[in-house]
Amino acid sequence: MNKLPNTQLTQQQQKIVLDIQLFVKQKLINDFSGHDMAHIERVVRLAMQILQHEPKANSFIVIVSAYLHDVIDDKVVYDVNQATTELRQYLTSLALTNNEIELIFAIIENMSYRKNLSNKKTLSFEGQIVQDADRLDALGAIGIGRTFYYGGNKHNIMHDPLIPPRTSMTEQNYKQPNTVINHFYEKLFLLKDMMNTKTAKKMAKQRHRFLVQFVAQFEKEWLGENS
Repeated sequence: MNKLPNTQLTQQQQKIVLDIQLFVKQKLINDFSGHDMAHIERVVRLAMQILQHEPKANSFIVIVSAYLHDVIDDKVVYDVNQATTELRQYLTSLALTNNEIELIFAIIENMSYRKNLSNKKTLSFEGQIVQDADRLDALGAIGIGRTFYYGGNKHNIMHDPLIPPRTSMTEQNYKQPNTVINHFYEKLFLLKDMMNTKTAKKMAKQRHRFLVQFVAQFEKEWLGENS
């Protein structure tokens, strides 16, 4: 398990986090879309880094939500309603309060990029931290790797200069097939300016620059040009 920072979790809360970690690992063991356990662990670590600068945040809600943020996502599960019901039952079995469960679901059901395209969701401060951590993992070298990995998983072509990036995105058309490189223009390049916390905004700058440099180099090489 990740070494928790000085988040003042109780012994019972730490036990719950350990249990949830195993639960998520089991749920995502067969994921090959870039939303696997390695992604989850990175998001948790990034959320922990942000938490170190946000002492007023509820660390338990942040960490649990970071672990659970993909387990009811339709990119990962076939039946969202069934997965949601199972997760509620599971959290209840861990003796989380109804308030804690509702706080967690308010985050994981509303934090995704796609769900905020047509109607921006209002997230708690804890939700903003988890959202930042998830978006940071879509940037930089890891973000590039995950983008091509996901694109290959969905059988999307890498690039076609004749297919321009979409300039108007809705929740409905977001999941329509497109090229891998267009995904950088349609989403990844925009994330830097969508971060919520000061810490994430600082972290996003370097990762964003790396994305821009990579795509510029990729497009030159696509045309057979030297760098």
